[in-house]
Amino acid sequence: MSSIFVENLFSILREELIAVEENFTLEVNPDFLDEKGKNWLQEIFEELSGQGSFPQLEKVKFDLKINRTVVLFDFELNFNRYRLKTFRSGLYENFQFPFVESHKRLCRTYEKECMKAGLQARYWNGPPVATQWFGDSEEIGDFSGNGSSGWKLRAYNDSQIDLLSRIHGFKLIRISPYETLMTGGALRRLDQLLMNPKEEQQKVVLNWLIRKLEIDSEKKNQL
Repeated sequence: MSSIFVENLFSILREELIAVEENFTLEVNPDFLDEKGKNWLQEIFEELSGQGSFPQLEKVKFDLKINRTVVLFDFELNFNRYRLKTFRSGLYENFQFPFVESHKRLCRTYEKECMKAGLQARYWNGPPVATQWFGDSEEIGDFSGNGSSGWKLRAYNDSQIDLLSRIHGFKLIRISPYETLMTGGALRRLDQLLMNPKEEQQKVVLNWLIRKLEIDSEKKNQL
C-alpha cells in the first residue's frame, strides 16, 4: 500500500508541474554535529537501551525535496512506544518540528497498526546491527524486558534524521497516512484518498500539500 500511496502523490505533483526532486539523498557531514547534537543522540540512544556510543548515519534518503524542504512519508512501522520515547529528548524542545505533536498522538493511537505490520522477524529483530546496538529482542510481540531491537533502531534513526536534516539547513516535513482531509463534506484519511484518487480528490490533496509545504501557488511552476 505504501508504494501506491507515494506514487499517486508523486503523480499529482507531476501533473501540476511542481518541480520536485524525488528520492533525494543527503550525504551527512559529521563535522556539522556539535557537542549538543551528540549529547541529544546519546541521550536518545540510551533512552532506547542502546549499548555503547551512539552510531551515526552516513547518508539520509528523503522521498521529496523542494528547495530547502525535504519530505518523508511515515507509515505504520514509524508509530509506536519507542518513537514516542524519542520525543522526550531536549532535541525536540530546542528545535521546533511541525509534526511532533501529531506524531506523539499517532504513536499512542496507532501502535496496534504498527504491530500488524511489524511482527515479522525482519522488522521485530531488525538487521544485525540492531542486536549489536540494542541487544537481543524478546519473543515477537513481547514488549517486556528488551522488547524489539528492530523497532528501537527505526525510532533512533528517525530521530537522527530529524536532527541531521535541521543541522544541514533543511526544513523537514513528515507525512503520515493517518492525516485527514475534508472532501465531499466528510473527513477522509490521506491513505484512502490516495489509493485511487479522482480529479476532485487530487485537487484536495494538492492544495493540502501546497499549504503544508508553504508553496506559493503562483510560483509553484518556477520551483
